[in-house]
Amino acid sequence: MSVSGIDAITFGASDLPACRKFFLDWGLRLVSEDAQALVFETLNGCQVVVAHSETPGLPAGIEADPTVREVVWGVETVADLDLYRERLRTQPGFIDSGERIGCTDPNGLAVRLQVSGKRPLALKCAQTNTWGDRPRVNQPSPAYERATPIEVGHVVFFVTDLAATSGFYVQQFGFEVSDRYPGRGTFMRCAPDGGHHDLFLLQLPSPKAGLNHVAFTVRDVHEVFGGGMHMSRCGWDTELGPGRHPISSAIFWYCPSPAGALVEYYTDEDQLTAEWQPRSFTPGPTMFAEWAIKGGIDGNTRRQKDAEAPKGGFITDRK
Repeated sequence: MSVSGIDAITFGASDLPACRKFFLDWGLRLVSEDAQALVFETLNGCQVVVAHSETPGLPAGIEADPTVREVVWGVETVADLDLYRERLRTQPGFIDSGERIGCTDPNGLAVRLQVSGKRPLALKCAQTNTWGDRPRVNQPSPAYERATPIEVGHVVFFVTDLAATSGFYVQQFGFEVSDRYPGRGTFMRCAPDGGHHDLFLLQLPSPKAGLNHVAFTVRDVHEVFGGGMHMSRCGWDTELGPGRHPISSAIFWYCPSPAGALVEYYTDEDQLTAEWQPRSFTPGPTMFAEWAIKGGIDGNTRRQKDAEAPKGGFITDRK
């Protein structure tokens, strides 16, 4: 029995038209909309809901909107859901609607579980030729004009009590610790075998509860670049990216979102097993990014934002 990943996420926001445009540009598919909510899907059916802040029954936020109001995690079977139902029954804010159960985590966030509705996918992704391994033969790497996210891969929250909130996900959901900033942050994955993290909890020197970012998995590094430059062409800002995280090895691109905080394209994270031993790091700029571009790459010039546009010819041309 283990959680299989994020199945759905709900934002609370007041500017639904801006959120609609943003997530369509981001590459999600709009499956339904009304005056109260927008419902999007990723390629594998992971849902992203943006509900108006005044929607009746919307779980309370851990900070002022716009922000994430609810995270729904998937399990594989009804039997798994029944086991979690018994485990969570005594937790604060416990709810049981039959197909979905949940409670409130120690940080005040509404967390839910359901049998996963995500679809299995077979996607063609770029292969990387290295000195010792060259699987890509007689075939160029792809280039993308935009991204089409596969799923919500992970979420990152600021927490008021790192030990209590980390302990909740380990003890109640069965999460595994991947790496740590001792006393400051915990990277966790849903199961022993999985990507580096599905959840990252971060406690600031002056603790607060809030959203840091929501991350969307894409196929490969080329889609990270293509997606980020498409967002630039659509007029959206880049906070940071492209860049590379040294702790998880992932390539990233972050954009501010009208639904709250940041959203991220990422790919190529480390794959871990039960044999992995969590490491400890001191937080700092070099631990966050091995390298990164502030403000991103302009989607039209294909150069760093505000850099001089290319004028044709070869860069080695000299007068």
